[in-house]
Amino acid sequence: MKIFLGPAGIPTTVKDKGVIEGVLEVSRLTLNAMEIQFTYGVNMKEEVARKVGKVAMENNVLLSVHAPYYVNLNSEEEEKIKKSKERIISSLQKADLMEAKYVVFHAAYYGKSSPEECYEKVKSEIEEIMETVRMNRWKSIPAPETTGKRNQFGTLDELLKLSEETGCALCVDFAHIYARNGGKIDYREIFDKLSSFEHIHSHFSGIEFGKSGEKRHLTIESSEDNPPLKPLIKEVIKRDLSITIISESPILEQDSLLMKKVIEETIDHFSMNSS
Repeated sequence: MKIFLGPAGIPTTVKDKGVIEGVLEVSRLTLNAMEIQFTYGVNMKEEVARKVGKVAMENNVLLSVHAPYYVNLNSEEEEKIKKSKERIISSLQKADLMEAKYVVFHAAYYGKSSPEECYEKVKSEIEEIMETVRMNRWKSIPAPETTGKRNQFGTLDELLKLSEETGCALCVDFAHIYARNGGKIDYREIFDKLSSFEHIHSHFSGIEFGKSGEKRHLTIESSEDNPPLKPLIKEVIKRDLSITIISESPILEQDSLLMKKVIEETIDHFSMNSS
């Protein structure tokens, strides 16, 4: 079992001190993962990306990347699709320099398309991105994320099919699945569907949702167990999984540390019951 925990972005304790200090702080906090956020653009210089990767490797912090939010591979405007692909590819190039495998992004909106039409369009664009990855021999890989709003492409089944047919990865956002399903989540069913994956990249937080799905991310404790954390951790430990769980909570690293505490308590509980 390998569990990697860490924040989506620079820890709040050093938020104004840059990415490298963020990686070091993750290590100091005894966490072991961090998702680099290219929220509004991929502005990191190549030499900085290499240094971030070196510092992360030296401090045993597993990196991933979140591409900019301005992505829609099913836009009615070809220029927007082109720009979306450029943002993803630029994120992949920087991720490769950092030795970060997964580049997470929200792939598309259904818009006026049917889910089936949207799937075929996204698949075509992802195939082109994967060809760029292969041509450049990058070790980074696109990982479209399960989405929390019902007008967004990105159910777990859609992404599993996309992964199987294009070779891309995926990011499982448990809070998004919970919100999209109206407050329901079956961890056993999810992990059954992911049984062929050697490693699972995921996000977790509390979440507020309505009829159309996700509204906003919440802290774990303020969300009143929405979605429930302990059953997730029990399932991870029971299945002996290799998994990264990135905290997208408003209190990034604090909720990663809370998850770490729950994991340690659950392992101790299982150990006591088996002895």
